[in-house]
Amino acid sequence: MTRRVVSLLPSTTEIVAALGRSELLVGRSHECDFPAEVEDLPVISRPRHDPVGSSAQIHRGVQELLTQVLSIYQVDADALREAAPDLILTQDLCRVCAVAEDEVLAAARAHLGHEVEVLTSSPLTLAGVLGDILRVAEALGAREEGEALVARLRGEFAAIHRAVSGRTRPTLTLLEWVDPLMAGGTWGPELIELAGATPLLGAAGGHSPLLAAEELARADPDVLVVSPCGYGLDRAAEDLPLLRALPGWEQLTAVRSGRVAVVDGSAYVNRPGPRLVETAAILAAVVHGVGPGCDLEGTGWRWMG
Repeated sequence: MTRRVVSLLPSTTEIVAALGRSELLVGRSHECDFPAEVEDLPVISRPRHDPVGSSAQIHRGVQELLTQVLSIYQVDADALREAAPDLILTQDLCRVCAVAEDEVLAAARAHLGHEVEVLTSSPLTLAGVLGDILRVAEALGAREEGEALVARLRGEFAAIHRAVSGRTRPTLTLLEWVDPLMAGGTWGPELIELAGATPLLGAAGGHSPLLAAEELARADPDVLVVSPCGYGLDRAAEDLPLLRALPGWEQLTAVRSGRVAVVDGSAYVNRPGPRLVETAAILAAVVHGVGPGCDLEGTGWRWMG
């Protein structure tokens, strides 16, 4: 049976495509933009809150909205009914990332006249990400393709790690938001380890913690990576003046040594999918100046000027 798939999460859309099953997609979220051809699909979910303004304004608006609803996104009932999926891919990891699982289930029951499978993604670690690839593959009837994709990604992660093996391991802090400051958690610290650095402030498998400027100053990492969640490279760079205004910023080792990099978080850091291997490569390029991530300088990452 050919499946009809709605993916409400950019990472699961990328997984479906990486499995060679893009033709099964009949709908996407408003944020699904890779590979480029998915942008032609009907949009099934949209934000309740228009994410404009400063990072602080966006953060406050999201937090206020979450006191009233399960997530900041909503399902377009008419678009869902027209897409008529039999498989919906969503998540329950983060209420800021996509439509909440409960809302997806309620929308499916209310607007579809047939049984729908809902596959929920909630990885906090690299192992969880690879496991989700296998789960999506199984749901699509593409088990062999899933196993091959996971094997390829494991091999590429291992190659990145080998390339930096034996080198001095600087400390690195990944900033996932700038105002307020948040350190990167979940799979971020694992990627930092793979890239040949020692993560500071964020915990592997944990949610991203809020930081005070004083905490960042005390940690004093050798390298800083700025990768705000959901921001592309240019939008992330707009927040750099906020960092420069932090107390103690100019005294940080990473700042004094010119080792502050800005990374496209939307494409490479925040999505738990196949492109995390490119994230590891970017981090290896930032930390050690080696590997394929060097080729992404200027498009996927840049040094803070």
